[in-house]
Formats: sequence, structure tokens, C-alpha cells
Amino acid sequence: MARTPRMAQIEALLAEDPDDAFLRYGLAMEHASAGDDATCVDILRDLIARTAANPYIPAFLQCGQALIRLDRTAEAADILRHGIQAARAAGDTHAEGEMQGLLATLE
Repeated sequence: MARTPRMAQIEALLAEDPDDAFLRYGLAMEHASAGDDATCVDILRDLIARTAANPYIPAFLQCGQALIRLDRTAEAADILRHGIQAARAAGDTHAEGEMQGLLATLE
């Protein structure tokens, strides 16, 4: 998959601040928009690992959705379960509900 100009911009910004969760998430979404769900998943898994102490909650839902598009439903269910726990711990009931709804479609 070819890199888009937006991907290049985000990568340049990440080179300056590799710990910026929002930029990393944005890069993953650019890959998803370009149809590269496998790279999207890789970036989101990395983001989830990097932010383990203070989880970036949207990454779990988007990772689960990308895994579903890749027909990797068992992995999607696993990441969604972890995301539900993270959202619950963070008090993010909206994200928790979204992930529970998506997980219910898989089970």
C-alpha cells in the first residue's frame, strides 16, 4: 500500500514526538482509510502497548474493528475484552458500551 501525503506528515511529526498517542492513532486511521487494515492493527497494537499505564481507549475499538475486517474475529474479541476492561477502569461508559455491543455481535 502506498503511503499517502497525510501518512508522511504524521510520520514526520511522530519522529519528533514518538510518544504522541493521538498522532499514532491518526496514523493507524490513515492506514485503515487506505484499506491497509493489517498495518492499522500493527500500529494500534503498538499504541495499546505503549499506553498500557494510561490506555488510549479508542485504540481498542478501532483495533477490534480492523481485526474483524481482516476476518480475525477471535483476536478482535480478545482486544475488545481488554478494551472493555480499560474503558471500565477509566470510567468511559460510552466506549465500554460501544465495545460491548461490537463484542456481542461476535459471540
